[in-house]
Amino acid sequence: MSEKIRIAVDAMSGDLGPRVVITAAIRFVATSPEVELLLVGDQDQIQSLLSSSSIPVSPAIRVHHATDVVAMHEDPLTALRHKKNSSMWQALLQVQDGFADACVSAGNTGALMAMSKHLLKTFPGIDRPAICKSMPVEQGNSFMLDLGANLTCTPEQLHQFALMGSVLASSAGVEKPRVALLNVGTEETKGTDLVKHSHVLLSQDEQLNYIGFIEGDELYLGRVNVIVCDGFSGNVALKSSEGVARLIAKKIEKSFARHWYLKLLVLFMRPVLRQWRRELNPGAYNGACFLGLQKPVVKSHGSADEDAFYQALVVAKEQVVQKVPARIQCALNAMQKNQP
Repeated sequence: MSEKIRIAVDAMSGDLGPRVVITAAIRFVATSPEVELLLVGDQDQIQSLLSSSSIPVSPAIRVHHATDVVAMHEDPLTALRHKKNSSMWQALLQVQDGFADACVSAGNTGALMAMSKHLLKTFPGIDRPAICKSMPVEQGNSFMLDLGANLTCTPEQLHQFALMGSVLASSAGVEKPRVALLNVGTEETKGTDLVKHSHVLLSQDEQLNYIGFIEGDELYLGRVNVIVCDGFSGNVALKSSEGVARLIAKKIEKSFARHWYLKLLVLFMRPVLRQWRRELNPGAYNGACFLGLQKPVVKSHGSADEDAFYQALVVAKEQVVQKVPARIQCALNAMQKNQP
């Protein structure tokens, strides 16, 4: 892209405050000269942290003042009505007004979803965006949606999720992404009415490379590229997976610390252990997309550290570069044309 990519960053939200966001932002612009970042939040705090940085601050980082913050526990509808001076609202407003191409926030998920839908709008036919993110798998790329935005869904919504996830996988370089529905079995007789009816819709859509059902124990094999489910099932699966990843990492660390000869073995296994830590770290896959919006919005984990927030910025940049919303709109238009 010849023009600069501009990303508005909600600098004040998240569990760890603006310091993590700002250090990640400084690193990010140093490695992505095609990107400009607009840090939105309390100007005095942000400027103070920028000034105290040991790394020279690029002119590609600018500050937009916002006086308020959406608390992590705040009711989304209350935030939507009364937090128009918040860093979250103002960051999204920069995207709505065309001053930024995408928005990244580590704040309250419900509030971010409500504000995003209000300011940026969904595509015609999309009632509510779906949360989607890349999953660590044995080989290739896998994306899962919905991860919590829509606890109950209709078959038509799962069909839309499948299309949007397929477009995202294609933008990541996957040719003819393989799409599957999360279910309790692979037989067509198994599953809820929602899953069975959705299976029929996905089977009939020639735009999709739909292969049927997938069970929970196959999520990380990389056999499919897009895993579709309702937000309740997806959120449980995601949080369980992150917990298991942390458990494995702690088990490995404790095992090697238990005996002197294992500590010695660590010296020889250090490269392998570093690789395992990278691959098992949930932060390496931080950055969930709100698919269905007309502009890119990326949700960072609330407790993201510097490396994890950096990854969320990477996801936002890729959304802009690959023109993911426009590609989703084309897929949805084609689906609507084919409907009777």
